[in-house]
Amino acid sequence: MSLQLDPEYEKELIVRLSRGDQAAFHAIYKYYSPRVYGKLLKVLKSKELAADILQELFAIIWQKRAGIDPDKSFNAYLFRISHNLVIDVFRKAKRDQQLIDHLIHAGLQEMENTEDWLFRKENEGWLHKAIERLPAQRQMVFKLCKLENKSHEETAQLLNISRATVNNHLVKAIQNLRAFAAENPDMAGILLLFWLFE
Repeated sequence: MSLQLDPEYEKELIVRLSRGDQAAFHAIYKYYSPRVYGKLLKVLKSKELAADILQELFAIIWQKRAGIDPDKSFNAYLFRISHNLVIDVFRKAKRDQQLIDHLIHAGLQEMENTEDWLFRKENEGWLHKAIERLPAQRQMVFKLCKLENKSHEETAQLLNISRATVNNHLVKAIQNLRAFAAENPDMAGILLLFWLFE
């Protein structure tokens, strides 16, 4: 079980940090970095990206130390900045196919354990909301192939269409759903982006 930081001690550290105390900064980093890293890894599914964002996050904390209010939740402040940094990664991915390919590959490599499966399940509402925006037959193809794990051949037979048509619908469905995720740049939208490529 992880130890909780005493609120008064945390406030003292924040005050010292705001004055440029490096020892206080390192104490804050030591306490918060494993927690932030774990959340980043759960979303990004990439150890490299999670580590990069963690370092960027604490660089920002140090740069903006004088403006941190010790009377407000530092935890909320920290995760708000990390949230924005993650959104920046996904916005960049929209313009960088190599990055999005990396994110997808990392997601497929990391999302095999039960905890991650349950984490994805929490976001099914977003997925179904996005699927409802698809044309009827495209919805059917996506549901059969991605949600029911039917092969392209099985889906083609069930819908009485060709395998090429199945593939075409699936490609377009994923494009549509990725666009939906990009239109909703919050944590649920980000998680949805990974859900699509299971």
